[in-house]
Amino acid sequence: MSTVTRAKWLFGTGAAVSFLLSVGLWFTGNKEQGQFVGLWVPSILALGAFVLAGRRA
Repeated sequence: MSTVTRAKWLFGTGAAVSFLLSVGLWFTGNKEQGQFVGLWVPSILALGAFVLAGRRA
């Protein structure tokens, strides 16, 4: 597995786990915590895009 593929998998998995944790928190009544954790998803994906774009330059 190449480094780029591993990085894509890592950032994608991190975003998916964050999303699932956010949904779980929301539906268990912890709406504010769910919203907070939900904000991590675009941040994780943006960091991944930034890191991967930096490797190509």
